[in-house]
Amino acid sequence: MRRAKDMLGLPVIDVRTGKQLGSVKDLWIDSEWQVQAILLDNKSWFSSPRFILWEDINSFGEDAVTVTDEAVIRSEEDITGAWVLLTGSGQIMGLPLLTVNGQQLGRVEDVYFSQNMDKRIIGFELSEGFLADVKDGRKWLPAPEQATMGQDVIMVPVSCKDSLEDILYEE
Repeated sequence: MRRAKDMLGLPVIDVRTGKQLGSVKDLWIDSEWQVQAILLDNKSWFSSPRFILWEDINSFGEDAVTVTDEAVIRSEEDITGAWVLLTGSGQIMGLPLLTVNGQQLGRVEDVYFSQNMDKRIIGFELSEGFLADVKDGRKWLPAPEQATMGQDVIMVPVSCKDSLEDILYEE
């Protein structure tokens, strides 16, 4: 599995020229829990956001993201209904995951993708706060079939409580 936080900061490289086009600042996710694009860091304070659609990415390696050429960078296109992970309004990180019967399972600290980097999120890393993280560790929740991104919480079925697993970090 690959964590979203491990992707942030990776350089984006044009494979034809070897030029670094920027670095991954964030991921844009739609309401179906699929990544639609990567957001690049801005070259200046006043420049508009630059992004690359997921379909335009050659590879998402451990050390870099590669694209066919610089022409895949978009700056004015709007992705409707998309959410971001760490920055801006509608962020997912830090939102509480709440079951429909009102039980909070934790706050989203990270999201996971399959090793082959499908665009669908396959799970959430949840925290119940610093002390609970130190004492009991964080939890992993496989992405449920039905999850609703709200403005203030992410709603999941009651059955998700039984699906929580301890995270075992690989050294």
